[in-house]
Amino acid sequence: MGIGTSIFLIAVGAILKFAVHTSVSGISLQTVGVILMIVGVIGLLISLFYTTIYTRGRTVDPVDRPVARERERDIY
Repeated sequence: MGIGTSIFLIAVGAILKFAVHTSVSGISLQTVGVILMIVGVIGLLISLFYTTIYTRGRTVDPVDRPVARERERDIY
């Protein structure tokens, strides 16, 4: 689950929790909204955790960077 999906789940959960006032037999839409918000927050935290680990492992040593060479130009 990515960051965008997590934010989407949080938004849908908030809409179900705070904006929808209808009742459905056998299911509570407010409870579904809270569950979606919790799952979205957990997914967001996991995504940010993995993003942090990925960026920390991708450091580049300045010595190992390739040197940009200028191309020789033909002078006429």
